[in-house]
Amino acid sequence: MKMNITKTERPIPIVILHIEGTLDGANFRKLIEKAQTLFTNGTRDLILDLTKLTFISSAGLGALHQVAMLFKGKIPPEMDESWAGYRWATYRSIRRDHDLSPQEHVKLLSPTREVREVLEMIGFSSLFEIYAYMPQAVESFRQPDMAMEAGMR
Repeated sequence: MKMNITKTERPIPIVILHIEGTLDGANFRKLIEKAQTLFTNGTRDLILDLTKLTFISSAGLGALHQVAMLFKGKIPPEMDESWAGYRWATYRSIRRDHDLSPQEHVKLLSPTREVREVLEMIGFSSLFEIYAYMPQAVESFRQPDMAMEAGMR
């Protein structure tokens, strides 16, 4: 898996993490670590560009969930080092958070048909907003000026 970062400052600072290749048990921790680094360094709004992601496994889905929880300000579930322990902790956390509103600070961009089918099958289309085009994804983040104007009316 390759990851590249681009940034936009308008309408608000947004980091775009471009993910290429496969996201699976061999590399899922790299995505979590990259997201933790971005969050620690002040990133609060993130677009995960899945345009070139060709495959996602259950471990990859768990990593997406971990990123979502991190950007919601929730501490990821404790997990033991075993694969079964990781999958069980992620499953419990996904089930607990499934009925909540979509993630406001992490959006998904243009997943391939195969990846999108997996996201829909597991119910991640209700956890994440998914956009086909970058301008739509960027504009989907709340704009501080508009939020302040709405609050002042």
